Amino acid sequence: MDARIKKERRNFIKTAAVGGLLSLVSPQLLSAAPDVKSAKITLSENDVILFQGDSITDAGRNRDNRDFNQAGALGRGYAFLAASELLNKHADKNLKIYNRGVSGNKIFQLAERWDKDCLEIKPNILSLLIGVNDYWHKHNGSYTGTLQSYEDDFRALLNRTKQALPDVKLIIAEPFAVNNISAVDRTWYPEFDHYRFAAQRVASDFGAVWIPFQKVFNGAQKKAPGIYWTTDGVHPSMAGSQLMAKEWLEAIK
Repeated sequence: MDARIKKERRNFIKTAAVGGLLSLVSPQLLSAAPDVKSAKITLSENDVILFQGDSITDAGRNRDNRDFNQAGALGRGYAFLAASELLNKHADKNLKIYNRGVSGNKIFQLAERWDKDCLEIKPNILSLLIGVNDYWHKHNGSYTGTLQSYEDDFRALLNRTKQALPDVKLIIAEPFAVNNISAVDRTWYPEFDHYRFAAQRVASDFGAVWIPFQKVFNGAQKKAPGIYWTTDGVHPSMAGSQLMAKEWLEAIK
């Protein structure tokens, strides 16, 4: 076993033993999260599905390949894995699945490329995972955006989307982070949690299907330490990508 994983497993066991597993969030902060009802999306013939977001969605995709249903164009992360399952399971539906995630993106950068990378594609189903960079880059001093600007820009982007594509079905995935792994430490909290809750409020207000990725990664650490599921606390490992794909697919009937 890798030395890093051994060390993290020891820390994991020690933390769990004292009942402090993962929770850095106060009960008051947790109560601020809206209750988003679980729902599922029914696929229809000829649906166009678009994955959007930052590097977690990008996952090394070939950005020169703008086609649908192509391995290189879908990257090697959760979007590729989820798309592969959909195309296999629903071979009769003639689905077209695109990935337009771009590494490093924040919400305002999605807006800057939205016409070309979303509206022109005309998705029936739009999946968004965005927010970790809005906090991370602010935290490291390379970005001056705020929690308020993140939520405001998120709402403006979805209003713009709904005006152009009134029947689009929305999936909003929760920004997540795994503590005590290289890029993520205690100084992220509790501020980062407010970004998670902002995304959850947006999902609730726009009637989007909500993908609770933070809960999923928290639960996964009961089986193996965080370093097994992410490489740096933000970007998923192979196992973490499969974990995400499985949870994302729960949103589809």
